[in-house]
Amino acid sequence: MKHLAAYLLLVTGGNASPSAGDVTALLESVGIEADSERLEKLLSELDGKDINTLISEGSSKLASVPSGGSGGAAAGGAAAGGAAAAAPVEEEKEEEAEESDEDMGLDLFG
Repeated sequence: MKHLAAYLLLVTGGNASPSAGDVTALLESVGIEADSERLEKLLSELDGKDINTLISEGSSKLASVPSGGSGGAAAGGAAAGGAAAAAPVEEEKEEEAEESDEDMGLDLFG
């Protein structure tokens, strides 16, 4: 991911076809060591391709991926039924949280 990010920064900065040396130099300028094997693989996959076209194609593919939360009504009914049983547990958690603050010595007015 760091290699791709550096590549995209270089393209955005005006370098239409960054080399391995360009990407490595950019990463080293911020203290990150480049993995030459991964970098060469990335560059070979991007060779001869327009990065803007690839981004557009990828965005359209992601738009078709379902990411909604279907089936919420069925899960909601089950959760509502179990909510009454879970209420005492929530109260215990709140008490534990208050006690843990006291144990850490966070009394600001003492």
